[in-house]
Amino acid sequence: MQLRAISAGVATVMLSSVLLVGCSNKAEEQAARAEQAAARAESAASRAESAASRVEAAAQRAEAAAEKAEAAFHHGIRK
Repeated sequence: MQLRAISAGVATVMLSSVLLVGCSNKAEEQAARAEQAAARAESAASRAESAASRVEAAAQRAEAAAEKAEAAFHHGIRK
């Protein structure tokens, strides 16, 4: 009778340890996925910032060209 109780106790401990290990692996996987998602988000933010910088530079060039064209147009009208 005691042997069955001991073996049942050992089986219970083994089962609970297996379940805990399984749960911890899932938590580690979720943490790894979260880190990967954060890295992807950071990379996307960096690319967006770079694109915004290029757009701003292009807008400045367009504005300068428009001012130059306007000045040339006004210069032509004066003559």
